[in-house]
Amino acid sequence: MALNVEAGAVERASYDAGDITVLEGLDPVRTRPGMYIGSTGPTGLHHLVWEVVDNAVDEAMAGYCTRIDVTLLPDGGCRVVDDGRGIPVGPHPQYPDKTAAELVLTTLHAGGKFGGAGYKVSGGLHGVGVSVVNALSRRLVLEIDRDGNHHRLEFVDGGRQVGRLEVTGPAPRGRTGTTVSFWPDGTIFEETELRAQTITERLQIMAFLNRGLEIRFADQRPGRDATPVVHRYNGGVVDYVRHLNASKEALFRRVCSYTQSEDDQEVEVALQWNTGFHESIHSFANGIATIEGGMHEEGFKTALTSVVNRYARAKGTLKEKDDNLLGEDIREGLTAIVSVRLRDPQFEGQTKGKLGNVSIRSLVQRVTNDKLAEWLEENPREAGQVLQKATLAARARVAARAARDLTRRKSALGGAGLPGKLVDCSSRDPRESELFIVEGNSAGGSAKEARSPRTQAILPIRGKILNVERARVDKMLKNAEIQALIAAVGAGLAEDFDLDKIRYHKVILLADADVDGSHIRTLLLTFFFRQMKPLVEGGFVYVAQPPLYSTLVGKEKIYLKDDAAKAAFLAEHPQHKHEFNRLKGLGEMDFSELRDTTMDPALRSLLQVNVEQAALADDVCSVLMGDDVEQRRHFITHNAKDVRFLDI
Repeated sequence: MALNVEAGAVERASYDAGDITVLEGLDPVRTRPGMYIGSTGPTGLHHLVWEVVDNAVDEAMAGYCTRIDVTLLPDGGCRVVDDGRGIPVGPHPQYPDKTAAELVLTTLHAGGKFGGAGYKVSGGLHGVGVSVVNALSRRLVLEIDRDGNHHRLEFVDGGRQVGRLEVTGPAPRGRTGTTVSFWPDGTIFEETELRAQTITERLQIMAFLNRGLEIRFADQRPGRDATPVVHRYNGGVVDYVRHLNASKEALFRRVCSYTQSEDDQEVEVALQWNTGFHESIHSFANGIATIEGGMHEEGFKTALTSVVNRYARAKGTLKEKDDNLLGEDIREGLTAIVSVRLRDPQFEGQTKGKLGNVSIRSLVQRVTNDKLAEWLEENPREAGQVLQKATLAARARVAARAARDLTRRKSALGGAGLPGKLVDCSSRDPRESELFIVEGNSAGGSAKEARSPRTQAILPIRGKILNVERARVDKMLKNAEIQALIAAVGAGLAEDFDLDKIRYHKVILLADADVDGSHIRTLLLTFFFRQMKPLVEGGFVYVAQPPLYSTLVGKEKIYLKDDAAKAAFLAEHPQHKHEFNRLKGLGEMDFSELRDTTMDPALRSLLQVNVEQAALADDVCSVLMGDDVEQRRHFITHNAKDVRFLDI
């Protein structure tokens, strides 16, 4: 096919050697920050803290660091201090004109974790950590106490070095260690205010995984409580399991734990059952949360199923004619931590979400086969309780399977299986389709009028759905509202859930901006997290944010999301004279107001729900939806003023 273009009609862009751009030093990070920290939103901002803290934890895993201090400074910076060996300060043999410390701060893929003798195990894999922090900070100050001297080096404007590494005096009281203070760059990040609760929760997990390591956190910003929060757990992962089960009712008091080391790898496991119905297995490799599991988790699950079935047959709980208990039966109500350390971890993807080392599966499986079998024999009362719970779970599984099969048969004919109250969209492309889950028929009617019929579907639900945190799956599947949700999403449930079959790439929870609305959202989020977890992990679940207030600026109506937004508006408009109208519930809004404030993609504000720390999300669900009223009250009052990011 020939294309004739009149001479001079098209301006041709040049493309020769001079058009090839070479990004040097830290320029690639500032040009494409998302490639290195995931995003320039709140998650990426906090990633800077994790990178610096991870280096300090690596020193602890190497046996040289006993305490880490993390401080949010009054002027918006963050300081991380450790008492490890201190970054080397001598000239690098390959680059004699630079010290090792300067290289670490200014060069990607420069570090002590690429096969040298500095670290046997570490969380660092790509070697871009602290240099990325430097690139994305408006200022960074590095201080090193080593060889009896205190060294200092400063960078500004995304890694521009100010002078050379210099000795400013003796190290205080013979101290060794590294101090990194940095101030995130406001031209890179959407906002630079770090969230104290997010940081202290992550630090607590690190302390659990490193027995005896003391991690202190202090928030020195104006108006904050500057009292240090100290995390130190001499029980390590045993204390972690007790902490996770504190919001539940433990089946028995004892926590089973065991460790094993060989060659360049080691495993540490702790487990305890509770009376609930959800398994909570959380795995880590070199202190990194492997939220997608991997070989270590696979080895643990395989051995757990084998050991419990052997014990059940030896004790006569399972007769010769009985089928084996399935892994899901045995793991019902199980809380377990599987933490491994190894010299050369093979993670899948830069997110480090899944561990691929086959050798660690063999170690975990072997030690679980031996040590868990011993524990069951030595603790017959607890072992009997485990078998009784697993047997009840097996019976419930059979009943749930029948209910699931019925659900599948109903939906096998496509549209014929959809719930009757679903007002579907005309598009069949999930990538552009949205499902609004709306509380109440009146709100559903307004949403139906306000929607875009081509891409937006409406599913009204009646009142508060079943609390799935307190119900077995067989009971849950009898609930009409739950059945409607499963059918509308269209991808199954629990272990049968198939993300490729979801009918909408945005599942949006639309409830009133009041206490009842918050409860409904929490119930729905608990359901999705427990029964459709890949939907949450994939970023397909959102929370709509209908505004609480409206006011007039001239003749234009302005909507304000909440009291904080109202206060910010008044601070910006101190002479504002008009009243603030508190908006009615969704069902009382007219369709145009609902469309303009909450549903129109060009005008609305959505909050994406994500799972950054699975163990933390599991704990939050258990606290908010469990039976312990005092724990729930403490959580809500402690976090109420700090809800800016919803990372379930």
